[in-house]
Amino acid sequence: MAYQSPPNGFRTFLIVWATQSVSVFGSALTFFATTIWLTQTLYPRPEQKPELAFALSAVSLAFALPTVFGAPLAGAWADRHDRKRTMTAMDFASGCLSLIIAGMMATQTLQLGSLVALVFIHACFSAFHNSAFDTSYAMLVPEKQLPRANGMMQTIWSLSGILSPALAASIIALPALARQGVIGGALGAGLATLADGAPLAITLDAITFYFAATVLIFLFIPSPQRTDLRAADGSKKSLWADIREGALYIWHRRPLLWLLGTFTVANLLSSPLGVFLPLIVKFNLGEDWLARGLAFESALALITISGSVGGVMGGVLISAWGGLKARRVYGVVGGMILSGVAMLALGLSPFLFLTAGLAFASHSMLPIMNAHSQAIWQTQTPRELQGRVFAVRRLIAQFTWPLSTALAGWLGGVFNPGHVVAVFGSILTVFCIAQLFNPILLRVEDKAWLDTLAAQKTRG
Repeated sequence: MAYQSPPNGFRTFLIVWATQSVSVFGSALTFFATTIWLTQTLYPRPEQKPELAFALSAVSLAFALPTVFGAPLAGAWADRHDRKRTMTAMDFASGCLSLIIAGMMATQTLQLGSLVALVFIHACFSAFHNSAFDTSYAMLVPEKQLPRANGMMQTIWSLSGILSPALAASIIALPALARQGVIGGALGAGLATLADGAPLAITLDAITFYFAATVLIFLFIPSPQRTDLRAADGSKKSLWADIREGALYIWHRRPLLWLLGTFTVANLLSSPLGVFLPLIVKFNLGEDWLARGLAFESALALITISGSVGGVMGGVLISAWGGLKARRVYGVVGGMILSGVAMLALGLSPFLFLTAGLAFASHSMLPIMNAHSQAIWQTQTPRELQGRVFAVRRLIAQFTWPLSTALAGWLGGVFNPGHVVAVFGSILTVFCIAQLFNPILLRVEDKAWLDTLAAQKTRG
């Protein structure tokens, strides 16, 4: 019998989406505030540039490694335990961790080593939370509305990139404003005692975590009931057996493997754009933004915000449209092709505003392709298996994140960064066009055929 979502499932999803979105904004505040703290407080002097570069890389890797390589374990956990309880516990734990970071910053006892350790732990909490959250959609939302739900989440990630930096900067400036007398009274006196405002932004992040956890307590979010936790000999299956089961589910279904491989290639080629973009602005677009009387920071902000706005617009479009109801694979591959073309043009562009427009175009495709991909995986994977399968999927798709970041650092220093991005965009475009003629990938939504392939593999 086909699974039926709860009668008010989409309304529940809207509440979860809204409250968890507040937490996403809070996390973006912490990311920005931590970067400012490292730059302006821990390593403020020009001669500390090597230490600052190392610190930024260390913090980034501390978050990336658990996010990518902890995903299979987190996914197996999500399939074994109540997903609402997992999300609630991880939100609460993350809130406590944010308070610890804020407190150590405020008392000037936080150092790089302790920050890296705390970020690592926070990334572990996020991995478990995200695995439970990602697999809860299909339990709440009717299948035909999954692309819309996925698009709504994509919108929030992009919107946080527009609003959170400005909000964080305003909060961080409060102690300085208080010392200047702009903020008076008891509030101003209290703010003036802080060396900087980064702890305030991170404290606000903690509040958003507690808010999200509290709301979850009052919601009904079903979890699938598993009947396969015992092996044939009666022993309890291990988490590692669950991880292996998730990997084999993908391995035995070649169309899903091709879809995953396509994203792996796309992530390898597009992830370094965040590293290349400042280099492009500085070295490829310098003549143009100088002629316009702009500073480097303004030029970089223009392109960054333009990309985030593009992501928001793409998310709004897929949310309102709902995406393709059939042949969703074309929504994935078509979006990748357009994104690759935009990358190619961006790398060759000598003009600031043209580059900003191309960043908008490239980022607007991300929610569209991701929402269609998520809908495919949600409809092709049994709900009781989604935690395990999605975790392995995330590991394979994102393991190129650290690799591409390191590769970008080398290529950007040796070659013209714009030309490297143009080459990457060309490769992505050609690769994705080829996938339009891949008969195996194009049958990725034929569930009966996928299950037949898996049965043949199992018997073999």
